Amino acid sequence: GLVLGVYSSEKDDGAAQFTSAGDAFDRLVSGKLRALLSLCGPPLKKGKTRIFHGLHQDFPSVVVVGLGKKNAGINEQENWNEGKENVRTAVAVGCRQIQDLEIPCVEVDPCGDAQAAAEGAVLGLHEYNELKQKKKPVVTPQLHGSAESEAWQKGVIYAEGQNLARYLMEAPANYMTPIKFAEHIEQKLRSFSNVKVHIRPESWITTQEMGAFLSVAKGSAEPPIFLEIHYSGGADTNDSPLVFVGKGVTFDSGGISLKPSSGMDAMRADMGGAATVCSAIVTAAALNLPLNIIGLAPLCENMPSGKANKPGDVVRAKNGKTIQVDNTDAEGRLLLADALCYAHNFNARAIVNAATLTGAMDVALGSAAAGVFTNSLWLWTHLYEASILTGDRVWRMPLFEHYTKQVTDCPLADVSNIGKYSRAGGACTAAAFLKEFVTASHWAHLDIAGVMSNKDEVPYLRKGMAGRPTRTLVEFAARLSQDSHN
Repeated sequence: GLVLGVYSSEKDDGAAQFTSAGDAFDRLVSGKLRALLSLCGPPLKKGKTRIFHGLHQDFPSVVVVGLGKKNAGINEQENWNEGKENVRTAVAVGCRQIQDLEIPCVEVDPCGDAQAAAEGAVLGLHEYNELKQKKKPVVTPQLHGSAESEAWQKGVIYAEGQNLARYLMEAPANYMTPIKFAEHIEQKLRSFSNVKVHIRPESWITTQEMGAFLSVAKGSAEPPIFLEIHYSGGADTNDSPLVFVGKGVTFDSGGISLKPSSGMDAMRADMGGAATVCSAIVTAAALNLPLNIIGLAPLCENMPSGKANKPGDVVRAKNGKTIQVDNTDAEGRLLLADALCYAHNFNARAIVNAATLTGAMDVALGSAAAGVFTNSLWLWTHLYEASILTGDRVWRMPLFEHYTKQVTDCPLADVSNIGKYSRAGGACTAAAFLKEFVTASHWAHLDIAGVMSNKDEVPYLRKGMAGRPTRTLVEFAARLSQDSHN
């Protein structure tokens, strides 16, 4: 199969404006493609397709897909590069049509941006069907022509990184327990000589005095794991690393503050923070990015049992602060509190944590963007600029003292794990809670609860767990590594 792009016509005559690959193919078939397109009715709109059979013996099926305007660039209103998004969407739609025809191989027009085209193809074809007997046919996308093979390969690596996060998040909780998650990441990183993976057991967590993390884990029969990854890509292994921290609750029942049963199955993806940061490190290693990265993922389940945290219990975090657990379903911040304290051991250039932390974040922004709470304008700028390129957007949220007072005004302990006005500003009080465990001057917390899954909002992702914002984290790390070089 072959996927070719066509731009929206600038003029009213409606003549198709092909990409250079489309033009070359049209010449190869003596202008038949252009003639057929004009016979098929009005010009192709963005993301819409037409399929032609029997035009050329090498490509029995050719899908032509609308790319929108030719010179679409950064859209200030949408906070993304519209041209790149158009390419990702168009290529994904075209590749899926080839998959529906059960053709095992598809060549993809780079559409002027081979990286975006590769991302669209590899993200668009991905589907979790490990446990089904009847699987969709596997389609291998390849670049059509050879002009942009380096950019294409980079796009494949970026997309495979996000697909790894999607795989981890989608897997059922009985298949992706804390230990299995850690082992899966270790296996992915085994071939890199500059990566060390430490799978820390419960005994180590205890010696580290991570009382908040342990208090969540003790409700489950699954033992907790603290996953620690060291990627030494920098010229000097002693250079200050970027530290990624990810919430790794492999299943979240809510604990004693039990969640409603409707939709609880999706809580297998409550380790989305750990999935995205670990996948970002796997991607950074595959790209051989020249910087040092440390990944930290506290992994456990949050379950109701005779040993579980009870509302009103007080636990002690690694930095000595006591926490009143007023709601056992606000458990992610307890894991992160200890992991963030531990992150300060590494003299980090920046600490970035990601977590499917609050339903309130989903209420605030839906699936349009991940919320970013940060104490650093420098860090925010880098994250924001990275997200414009990837199309996987971030939006800055407030980290005001106003919210801190709502978690530190606590009857029994130093801090409460929920704000005293309950639901008001829930994503903001959660961030204020985390800030109590951070002294680093460059720290960002990404609340990714709203972008955890995809229904149909991102056209180049199928329905299911989204693996967002893995590519933005990778692009951010890449920008940071260029910063070090300059």
